Amino acid sequence: MANLDSPEALGHGIAVAFVSTLYGQGFANLVIFPVAKKLSGYADRELLYHQLLIDGICGIATGKHPYRLELELSTYE
Repeated sequence: MANLDSPEALGHGIAVAFVSTLYGQGFANLVIFPVAKKLSGYADRELLYHQLLIDGICGIATGKHPYRLELELSTYE
């Protein structure tokens, strides 16, 4: 914005900003979003595993019948 007096420098600055925006969008869509989606899937599976563990341990601690506990825990598959 310091070069508002010279249109040539202003055009060059706008072009650089546009190209860098395109590079940023391309990098985000090709690299960052797929990695974030994969990490989110890993976190969801890890959370489900821990919920299964907690439910199994609590079922054993409360003395649930093994077949009933097996039936309840089989829903986590």
